[in-house]
Amino acid sequence: MRFAIDARLVYYTQAGIGQYTVRLIRALAAVNQDDHFVILQSRKQPIPIVQQSNFRRIGLWTPSHNRFEQFLLPLELLRVEADVLHSPDFIPPFYSRRLRSVITIHDLHFLIYPKFLTEESARYYGQIDKAVQHAHHIIVPSTATKQDTINLLGVPESKITVISEAANPLFHPVERAEALARVQARFPNLPREFILFVGTIEPRKNIPTLLRAYQHLREAYKVDAELVFVGRRGWLVDDLFRQIDEMRLRDYCHFLGRVEDEDLLYLLNAARCLTLPAHYEGFGLPPLEAMACGTPVVVSNVASLPEVVGDAGLLIDPNNWEELAVALWRVLTDRELADELRRKGLQRAALFSWERAARETLAVYRQVAKQPVTRGKTYRVQA
Repeated sequence: MRFAIDARLVYYTQAGIGQYTVRLIRALAAVNQDDHFVILQSRKQPIPIVQQSNFRRIGLWTPSHNRFEQFLLPLELLRVEADVLHSPDFIPPFYSRRLRSVITIHDLHFLIYPKFLTEESARYYGQIDKAVQHAHHIIVPSTATKQDTINLLGVPESKITVISEAANPLFHPVERAEALARVQARFPNLPREFILFVGTIEPRKNIPTLLRAYQHLREAYKVDAELVFVGRRGWLVDDLFRQIDEMRLRDYCHFLGRVEDEDLLYLLNAARCLTLPAHYEGFGLPPLEAMACGTPVVVSNVASLPEVVGDAGLLIDPNNWEELAVALWRVLTDRELADELRRKGLQRAALFSWERAARETLAVYRQVAKQPVTRGKTYRVQA
């Protein structure tokens, strides 16, 4: 069989969906030498994601998320011969009637928290109702996202398959002394004791609650560990920095932006814990990557995060900064608890693998390849 995967977004970002796309393609290459794959990449990115005889790269002119994408991309796809097209970035081309369509819905935060969207994101993700109508099948990374897709978009359960993601295979335990030495050589201004946050700096990540909890840690519990943020700056970031200044926390908050995976490996191993008090996550890769390094995690008890973390981390109400402060204090001061979370985290992370994700994704491709090339039933967005 021949399968096509839209990987154009990888040129623009290696985070989030871009990372998912790269990891999936490489895992597919590792488990499959029989089927043929067409990897659709931006012409600006001439290097293939994988170099294997059954993988062919095609460069496309149409940029990802372009305003005219739905008109231009179908024209370029006329020369693509495939049984199935997988669109990992939610929205498939609506007018490529020759191709059966699989899409991945990573989360539905744009429906649950529309106030957190930029105008451009609202335009792009506003096509989601049409996307689920058009798709022959939908992949989601968690049961929570599956339930959201059913409840918010009215999609039947039979049209959705849960396929968990996994940590980057690079992430593994490193002795803290070695990790800390690497971190301080690369980022000389960072302290020896720090709490790590990994993710886009944007409202739905609930950083204001983290800041309030952290301020309480310093003032009431006299904790001197500092905060380190890894991730690109999203929208409304100016409001966040104003809050940091008003709380007099500027000297204790370090923003590194996006870092290379090797740097993140050592940051995760050097951190006393990772926290993600997000309002919503479709899967929650940073906690899983932290657990793969043996780093304790403190995360929200909502959406997919309990599925990912299980009993290997501390779960808190994302609306309760006092609860977050207590959880962080416990991890930072209770050595026995921290050791238990390290052990459980490593065991939990081992349950997730890209090899399994690739095999389960292939099963979806083959199932869809047997279906007629017709548009499916129309589903309405639920009020």
